[in-house]
Amino acid sequence: MRPLALGFALLALALGAAPSRTADEPAAPKGLRVFSAGHSFHVFMPGLLNGMAKDAGIKDHKHVGTSSIGGSRTIQHWDQPDDKNKTKAALKDGNVDVLTLSPIFHPDAGIDNFVELGLKHNENLRVTIQAFWLPYDVYDRDYQKKRPAPVDRNARTFDEMKKVHAPYFETVDDQVKEINKRHKKTVAFVVPVGQAAILLRGKIIDGKAPGLKKQEELFTDPIGHATEPLRLLTAYCHYAVLYKRSPVGLPVPGALKKSDGGEKLNTLLQELAWEAVTAHPLSGVKAAK
Repeated sequence: MRPLALGFALLALALGAAPSRTADEPAAPKGLRVFSAGHSFHVFMPGLLNGMAKDAGIKDHKHVGTSSIGGSRTIQHWDQPDDKNKTKAALKDGNVDVLTLSPIFHPDAGIDNFVELGLKHNENLRVTIQAFWLPYDVYDRDYQKKRPAPVDRNARTFDEMKKVHAPYFETVDDQVKEINKRHKKTVAFVVPVGQAAILLRGKIIDGKAPGLKKQEELFTDPIGHATEPLRLLTAYCHYAVLYKRSPVGLPVPGALKKSDGGEKLNTLLQELAWEAVTAHPLSGVKAAK
C-alpha cells in the first residue's frame, strides 16, 4: 500500500470508520420485511433473527410483527377476528416479504388461506413453514388432549429420532408441495428446524457438542420447549432460508458468550443449520459447489 493510501486507512480506523468490503466478500443482501405467526416453539425466533441480520450487516431487515398463540395451529391465527388479526392486516398492507409460520401438524388450512391472501397483496410473497421437533418426542397428533407417556430423551438414538420424525416431516413436505403446485410457482418453503435438531442431538450422543452432555439439555420441560442452543439453531435455520446464505461466521450471541465452549458450540449450531437447510429440497437453498 502506498504511504498516502496507508495514511488515509489509518486515519479512517482512528476515526472509527468501518473498513471497506474486500473484493471477494459478498455484499449484504437486501433486508426483508418479516411477519411471524406461531406457537412457543417459534415466536422466540424473530428477535434472534433481528440480531443475526444486524450482525450480518443487513441494515434494512425489519420484523413487521408477531401473532403468538400457545400450542396453535395456523388456522387459529387465521380465525382470529379481523379487528384483532394482526397477520391478515400486515398481509393486506402489502408490506410483508416473508411470512413465517409454525403449524403444529399438517395439513393445516390456515397455511393455504394465508398464502392466498398474501399473494393478492404481494405477488412476490414467500411463506416459510417451520418443521419442528416433536412435542414429547413422539408423533402423537392428539397430544393436546391426552399427554403421551414420558420418553427418556437421553436414551433416544439418532436412528430412532429419524424414524419417529419421518411421518411428520412427510406431512410438512406434502402440504408445501401441494401449495406450490396449486399456485404454479414456489411460494412456500420448508425451514428444516426439526431435521437440524436431530443432527444436534446426534452430536450430543457422540460427545461432539461443546458444553452439551445430554439431549435433555436442549429442552426446558417434557413437551420440549427450547433452551438457548435449540433456540439459536432455530433462528440460524430461518436466517439461512430467508437470506439464502450460511450463518457460519456470525458472532457468538450474548447468551453463549459466558458458557463453557460457547464459541465452538455457536459454530456447530451454525454449521448444522446450514447442513440441514442445504440438504432439504424444499428450503429453496443449495450449497455452493
